[in-house]
Amino acid sequence: MYMKSLLFTFLLITFTSVTFAQEISYGVRGGLNISNLDFDPDATFSNQHRNGFAFGGFVDYGVSDQFSVLVELQYSAEGAKADELRADYIQMPIMARFAINDHITLGVGPMVSLKTWEERDGFSTFTFSGIGGVEYMITDELFVDARVHYGLSNILDEDLTDLEAQNTTFQFGFGIKI
Repeated sequence: MYMKSLLFTFLLITFTSVTFAQEISYGVRGGLNISNLDFDPDATFSNQHRNGFAFGGFVDYGVSDQFSVLVELQYSAEGAKADELRADYIQMPIMARFAINDHITLGVGPMVSLKTWEERDGFSTFTFSGIGGVEYMITDELFVDARVHYGLSNILDEDLTDLEAQNTTFQFGFGIKI
């Protein structure tokens, strides 16, 4: 219940901020993922990290020169290395972003994920994560960034297993504002 209230509050702030947007920019972004699953209780099997990729598009709503709200839709290959522990998602991060200077921006916010496959049982359809990151503008259009997604919900179907698992992903990306 707490997560739903927090997400609703953040979405309300986001949509309110969007109505006062001074500048709107669009773009595309791609990246490399390094992800792993954290099990509770600890897994008794090999649980190696997975290298994957992410790509998507974003809209950045500038509220002021120092504050913006970024909404993104991306595909992301996550989970662990073993085939039965791979988890691919369509994700929507929403980040409140604060410009430190003309080149560096920090962001934080929630992210909702929807699994993209049907043939694997045992995974939850929706998951929630917290996301934080830093972006460096190379030019007015090109940027590189680093993000971390930390799972706040169990990605495993609670009806099928007593195990709980949270996905943690480090993402290194690059993009262009159009």
